[in-house]
Amino acid sequence: MDRRHFILVGHEQRTRACDAVFAAPAGYHCIIQEPTRTLDQNAAQWPILEAFSKQLQWPVNGAMTTLTPEEWKDILTAAFRNETVRVAQGLNGGMVLLGCRTREFSKKEFSEWIDWLHSVAIERGIKLEPQCQS
Repeated sequence: MDRRHFILVGHEQRTRACDAVFAAPAGYHCIIQEPTRTLDQNAAQWPILEAFSKQLQWPVNGAMTTLTPEEWKDILTAAFRNETVRVAQGLNGGMVLLGCRTREFSKKEFSEWIDWLHSVAIERGIKLEPQCQS
């Protein structure tokens, strides 16, 4: 038995998961967790982040500049988590932000993230395309 994945939707799946746990050799581990965000949820954030990238400049190293959607994701994810990221010294003396990753968000948290992105976009005057406003 290498790896088994069970989605606990009913009695049969729970029974199979229990059987797999009892059959697992010593040293194996078992993780029960809330499901992470879906691919559809992940896709929903990118048009919003692209709108930020196209419509809003941000100060970087003291100058206003256009950021990529990925850079906006870093800034907005930090703000979503109340900017509780950590700052580490880089290998060459620079600074590296140690933030969170949205791939680790649960479905519920990712839904809250998308709602929050919409509210920040409105607050900052970002115009979203209709497909971004679902």
